[in-house]
Amino acid sequence: MVAEDIIIKPIITEKSAGAQAAGKYTFKVNKKATKVDIKMAVEKLFGVKVTNVNTSIVKGMLRSRNGRQYRTADWKKAIVTIATEIKPLTYKGKGGKEVKASKKFNTEIKEATL
Repeated sequence: MVAEDIIIKPIITEKSAGAQAAGKYTFKVNKKATKVDIKMAVEKLFGVKVTNVNTSIVKGMLRSRNGRQYRTADWKKAIVTIATEIKPLTYKGKGGKEVKASKKFNTEIKEATL
């Protein structure tokens, strides 16, 4: 699947807005997407480092119209935790010298808070 097909839309509620301070963002995602797919899609779309992904299936609500009852569609919710404090990656290079990796990540998702 393509990253744009995995992440459908962000979920902005009072509870999810409060969790954004801790680096947790909530998204409505494709029901067939796995945690690994969601992690790769968020990292690709928003340029952040994902540390944890929690998913749940939200059951559809029971509604009624004109005296008939029906159930809305089930959907999948993902709560993605991103790294808010990025430590520079270091590794041993040639001759035992420590080398710092130059890859940088964002510490927040700005597009999801609109």
